[in-house]
Amino acid sequence: MATAKKESTVSELRERLAGARNLILTDYTGLTVAEIKRLRGELRKDGNSYAVVKNTLFRIAAGHELAAALESFLAGPTGVVFAGEDPVAPAKALKTFSDAVRAVQVKAAFIDGKVVDAKQIAVLASLPSKQELLGKLVGSLSSPLRGLVTVLSGNQSGLVRVLNAVREKKLAATS
Repeated sequence: MATAKKESTVSELRERLAGARNLILTDYTGLTVAEIKRLRGELRKDGNSYAVVKNTLFRIAAGHELAAALESFLAGPTGVVFAGEDPVAPAKALKTFSDAVRAVQVKAAFIDGKVVDAKQIAVLASLPSKQELLGKLVGSLSSPLRGLVTVLSGNQSGLVRVLNAVREKKLAATS
């Protein structure tokens, strides 16, 4: 690979690393180009991206600290998921792709400044998404409030029914 091309690859990787808060390293062995393209499409739905990288160029682009943390996982064919704030979405996308098309082996991940293993990524993939969790939280918070409103409105509706019965009784008496 020409030096200029390597330099451009390293600078592109640096930009992607700067824009990604979480990384998932995978082994893409056995995947065809069409399958990798499909995986990229699955990951892109949530704003994530996937790139096949050369380990040496990734080490250079990652810098000393990140490269040292991931050194033991940068061997063999490596594909990197560049993820944003939510590490659950790419983990779910990888699991969905692995279940539907072909298994993608997760080597490790770098989430919120910590290296985690493939087992923890599997646990992340089994969690509900952020939107689902927020929905459950809102439902849990609104349920007691809804009950309170129902109880408080019960007294008002009872008063309206009593007053209506008195009015009907007086109308019947005058007729």
